[in-house]
Amino acid sequence: MAAARKPLPALLAFTDPTRTPDVEALARSLPRGAALVYRAFGAPDALAVARRLRTVTQSGGVLLLIGADARLAERVGADGVHLPERLAHKAPALRQAHPRWLVTAAAHGPRSTRVGADALVVSAIFPSRSPSAGLPLGPVRLAILTRGAAAPVYALGGINNKTARRLLPTGVIGIAAVEGLRT
Repeated sequence: MAAARKPLPALLAFTDPTRTPDVEALARSLPRGAALVYRAFGAPDALAVARRLRTVTQSGGVLLLIGADARLAERVGADGVHLPERLAHKAPALRQAHPRWLVTAAAHGPRSTRVGADALVVSAIFPSRSPSAGLPLGPVRLAILTRGAAAPVYALGGINNKTARRLLPTGVIGIAAVEGLRT
């Protein structure tokens, strides 16, 4: 499977207009080999911000994925895209059109783990303050979902130094965070 051949970062850091107001500082703080997922949410300055993030991420050895906007990803020379669950069906076409891109997709249940992305971001795993977080899956259900997924899985939601240890036996490829990586 092509997904297994692409190098995958162990850490995905997601931006959020409210919870990560200084996205450039977040990008600078990430370790080499991590990935930043810039989610513009329709911001009027998205192109300018994405261009600055591309410069920061390239110099820091960090991948840049653009959330839900393949056109913006193309314009700034991003390393790929992250698709919300509602757009995950576009993953196979994006992977075909951009074979070098890393294409990740949100997955919130077993049916959404077979969308054809390079990797899946499953949430919420633990209780989270995210306004979009549903009931937490917990590590046991995460492990079951990971075993049945068609692509490697990242865990998102309520992950901190204490809860991360509980992910070790689940089979996830790495973790994803929004607030957990505040600078």
